[in-house]
Amino acid sequence: MMKIQASTTLRIEPMRTIQNILFPVDFSPSCAAMAAFVKRGASIFRARVTLVHVFDLYSHAVQLYVRPPSEVAEEQEILARQKLDSFLKSEFPVGECPRILLSDDAATQIAQLARTNGFDLIIMPTHAGVFRRTLLGSTTAKVLNDTDCPVLTTQHAETISPRQLEHREWVCAIDLNADSERVLRFASQAAKDVHANLTLVHVILASGAELLVQLDLEERLQSAKREAARRRIEELQSSAGSSARVSIGIGAIKDMLTEEARRLRADVLVIGRSPHSGVSGRLRDLSYAVVRDSPCPVLSV
Repeated sequence: MMKIQASTTLRIEPMRTIQNILFPVDFSPSCAAMAAFVKRGASIFRARVTLVHVFDLYSHAVQLYVRPPSEVAEEQEILARQKLDSFLKSEFPVGECPRILLSDDAATQIAQLARTNGFDLIIMPTHAGVFRRTLLGSTTAKVLNDTDCPVLTTQHAETISPRQLEHREWVCAIDLNADSERVLRFASQAAKDVHANLTLVHVILASGAELLVQLDLEERLQSAKREAARRRIEELQSSAGSSARVSIGIGAIKDMLTEEARRLRADVLVIGRSPHSGVSGRLRDLSYAVVRDSPCPVLSV
C-alpha cells in the first residue's frame, strides 16, 4: 500500500523593520537612565542590542606632552575597555550584547559603524538645557545629521527617566513632499511590527489672515487644502500598503504635532529626515524644535 505523506506548509515570517539596535554610551547619568528604555525597545522589536563607546585620546592632551603618544593611547584604551565592559552589565549581558570600543570623533565613528555594520536603529538621549546651544553642538545632533539609519531620541534623560515604552500609539508627521512615501512606509511597517496603532498627522500652515473681508476666502482655501491633502494621503497610503488613521490640522506645525502626540499619549513620534545630508544637513530648525518639545521619543527616519 502506498503511504501518503501529509504535506506541510512552511511558515515564513515577514522581515522585521528593526533587528539590530546600536546604543552609544558615554557612561553618563543620561545613558544609565536610558538602559530600561533601550531594553524594553529591544524586547518589543525582538532586536539585538550592541553597545558602542568612542573615546577621545586628545581629551588627555596634557599627557601627550610628557609621555609618548602610543603609551597614552594604550592606557586610555585599556581604561575605556574596562569601563565599557562593566557598564550596564546586568541590563545588557556581555555574552548577549556585543560591546564595541572605538576612538576619534564620536559622531563620525557612530555614523560609520551604523553604516558599515548595517544597524537598523540608533537610540540616544538628548541633552537638557537650552536646546539650540547644547544639542546642536553635541554628539547626538551630529549623529542625527550624519547617519543614514533611523535615530530614536528620547526626552531629556539627564533630568527625567524616559517613560516606559509601550508602543500602543504611534504618530507619524507627513508633509506630502517627495520623501513622504518613504517615511510612511517605514512608520507603517514598524508600527505593524510592534502591533501599535498609527496616526498620520498633516499640518496646513495658517496664513494669518486678519481682515474680516478675507475670512470667507480663507475658509474656502483651507477647506480646499484639506481636501487636496486628504486625497494625496489616500494615494500615499495605497502605495505604501498603509491604513492608518489621518488627522489634518491647521496651525503651527511644531505645535500641532506635539499637541497631537500629547493628546494620543503617543509612545513614538515619527518624523522624516532628508535622505541626503547635503550642505545644510538632514535636519532643519523645525525638526530640532520637534525633538526638543515632543512629549514622547522622536524617531527620525
